[in-house]
Amino acid sequence: MRAINTFHSFIKNKRIFKLFTWCTRILLFLAFLPSGLKKVLGQRFTLLEIDTPVGFFFEALYKSGFYWNFLGFMQLTAGLLLLIPKTSFFGALLYLPIIINIFIIVTAMHFTGTPFIAGLMLLANVYLLFWDYNKLKRLVSIIFE
Repeated sequence: MRAINTFHSFIKNKRIFKLFTWCTRILLFLAFLPSGLKKVLGQRFTLLEIDTPVGFFFEALYKSGFYWNFLGFMQLTAGLLLLIPKTSFFGALLYLPIIINIFIIVTAMHFTGTPFIAGLMLLANVYLLFWDYNKLKRLVSIIFE
């Protein structure tokens, strides 16, 4: 634990990591913006034919109605929370289950190239949670007390 605390203190005090953290937050927001907006507006995310597993999957999600809109709303909410300094930790917490779910879906359905991108987004989100390591420690200690 001491090594983690020392490393965390080291990166928190470096300007380059502060800049990297802001860039990561912005990029993760931008990654969810187009798909989140399409879902909130009730539009299809893709135009793949339903005779493919991926096309069938997205069509089923789209036809779920409110759930489709809810997914988009949560993507936009998580992304926006990342951009606000006081809520960025909560945004990273909210982003985590969404990106884990996306990563598992695109990996299980053998999307071409997308698991790599979703994996990098997941890694970036884990970095943001580490950036707020002290808050994460407190949260975990409250949950497991």
